[in-house]
Amino acid sequence: MARRKSKAKQEAELFQGLAGLAMLGGTAGTYSLTNSWKVSICVGVLGVIGVISLMVSLQRKRMKRLKRSGIAEIDQMDGFQFEQYLGHLFRSQGYKAEVTKAIGDFGADLILVKEGKRIAVQAKRYSKNVGIKAVQEAQSSIAHYGTDEAWVVSNSEYTSAAYELAKSNKVRLINREILIEMVLAMKDRGVVTIEAFSEIPINQNTCPECGNNLVKRSGSRGDFFGCNSFPKCRHTAPMK
Repeated sequence: MARRKSKAKQEAELFQGLAGLAMLGGTAGTYSLTNSWKVSICVGVLGVIGVISLMVSLQRKRMKRLKRSGIAEIDQMDGFQFEQYLGHLFRSQGYKAEVTKAIGDFGADLILVKEGKRIAVQAKRYSKNVGIKAVQEAQSSIAHYGTDEAWVVSNSEYTSAAYELAKSNKVRLINREILIEMVLAMKDRGVVTIEAFSEIPINQNTCPECGNNLVKRSGSRGDFFGCNSFPKCRHTAPMK
């Protein structure tokens, strides 16, 4: 199954296409009017330069937006910090948010309540695309917690299979782009954002790569923390 393209990649491909059209269209159109290849090529080149200038301008605006959102800091959180931050984020939207216990959460990291509706939320602070397991866990949490629906929230993207399964199971997927929009909206309302969570200690029992538990392991250089999902996840951390 083909991978779902990111918004940035889609835009890059769009600009490549526009640059090609500017070159070919500008050259051909000008030649039909002037019958001069020299003038036509110059017009085509100017068209490409215009497209590149637009692309650079939009890229600068995107980088400024990302910096303002604090998504880079969110990327550095561990699973525990991410759950706490999401609770704060949803409370700013008027939800009553409760973070479930870290161990044995039965598919939900948070329970949201608003206007009589209960929502189970699976939080995934990932450095890679989130797969179907998260969707399955979220969907199964509905019965256990008695919620009306289930969401998965991630700072990353989802696989095509995850999107397909979520659609058939009516699980809402909140990806990186939507999360950024939510954070910016919270910041526009004047709510304290990422800075308030800089003092939350990192949970040394949670793998920052996949959210599973870290366990004590021994190696040739001594003891260390390793992810219990090894070899699927190979994250390690020194023991302090």
